[in-house]
Amino acid sequence: MRRMVISRPQPKQLQFLKAKTKHIGFGGARGGGKSWSVRTKAKVMAVRYAGIRILIVRRTYPELMNNHIQILRKELAGFARYNDKDKVLRFDNGSTISFTYCAKDGDLDRLQGVEYDVIFLDEATQLSEFQMKSIVACLRGVNHFPKRIYYTCNPGGQGHAYIKRIFIDRRYEQGEKPEEYSFIQSLVTDNQVLLKSQPDYIQQLQALPPKLRKAWLEGDWNVFEGQFFEEFADRPEQYGERSWTHVIEPFDIDPAWSIYRSFDWGYHRPFSCGWWAVDREGVVYRILELYGCTQTPNEGVKWTPPKVFAEIHRIETEHPWLKGKKIIGIADPAIWDAETGESIADVADRHQVFFQKGDNKRIPGWMQMHYRLAFDQNGFPMMYIFSNCKAFIRTIPLLQYDVQKPEDLDTTGEDHVADEARYFLMSRPIAPRQAPAEDPYITDPRRLFLDIEQKDLTTTARRPKMEVITK
Repeated sequence: MRRMVISRPQPKQLQFLKAKTKHIGFGGARGGGKSWSVRTKAKVMAVRYAGIRILIVRRTYPELMNNHIQILRKELAGFARYNDKDKVLRFDNGSTISFTYCAKDGDLDRLQGVEYDVIFLDEATQLSEFQMKSIVACLRGVNHFPKRIYYTCNPGGQGHAYIKRIFIDRRYEQGEKPEEYSFIQSLVTDNQVLLKSQPDYIQQLQALPPKLRKAWLEGDWNVFEGQFFEEFADRPEQYGERSWTHVIEPFDIDPAWSIYRSFDWGYHRPFSCGWWAVDREGVVYRILELYGCTQTPNEGVKWTPPKVFAEIHRIETEHPWLKGKKIIGIADPAIWDAETGESIADVADRHQVFFQKGDNKRIPGWMQMHYRLAFDQNGFPMMYIFSNCKAFIRTIPLLQYDVQKPEDLDTTGEDHVADEARYFLMSRPIAPRQAPAEDPYITDPRRLFLDIEQKDLTTTARRPKMEVITK
């Protein structure tokens, strides 16, 4: 009888090894023992389930080599043979562990027509939502093997918003079943093996800038490396009345305040419309918004141009904050482009929704966002967001810097609210104000995950026996 010896898993790693939902998220911070867990789960399943097909994915090939292939080749000597051409470990019982990378969408072509029973997306947030969903589409096959997708992840990266939605916020869309998703938080403090071998690792993380420290050390999914609008504070209950926060509860608008409407049309993407009130001191308030998808139904509604502007007109003629008011509309100049004889602006005009062309310079527009969000010495910004404006509150914290053009925003993110907001702000530009003397960052503990009851794993051990020992 051959024996495969593995080290004893730590408590959070054991939860990962026993998890039985279809989609399993694991991690949430640096140093949580994620790569070890992936390798261990993959090799145990390959030995226990004869003929099972397993895939491990990383963003780049060097990451695959350093974190998995080289280590598994040594650990599985005598159990599996590695084929470098196919990037696959083949076991005597017919099981396979394949490896692939996905640095760009074109890399997905290698997966066309391929089927797997278990997929590991290691450092999943480094992949885009489209890439993750395309890879998960390979999870199929007519057999008795468990069908599972394991996602190891840290806050940040292009897939941050998707992973946060399905595992942290647990906001599910049509076709997604909540009972199929579970998340296991693992922080560096849960990895005693790492802390024993590198006792100063926590001190290294504690020395990071505040928001990066909260992401990498504390596993905070609301702040992460590359966050474009770091000033945005969305937890009003933590602070005093309208100070050190941007999100406030709605109140009745002063009739003397000016009202604006900003708009960004969704060419093959979501559209966004926001209504703003401006008080006598020039402070702006986002009071209402309309946000939807123009291509696929969102909450059962497919927003065609006539439907969008009919709804905007209805809101402006019925809502007590807007009814009877003069509304100044600001929009992306692109809506005046007419490719088929009638522009988006023409459709708006037919519904008595009028706009003037906004200034769509990107960098000056983002600077106006920064100036408005910045707190003064007493903790007051020049922009507030009513708590009913969910799209703004959800998308603005997730936007990241463009790695190719650091002063700009990464357009691959969900930036439609940000775009229409900057059109409006460019119509009322302000100069930067004096910044607070000290960093205004305020510690804001977040509940990172739901408690998950893990059940014991029951399997039929027909393969070579596994023995768990402490090294």
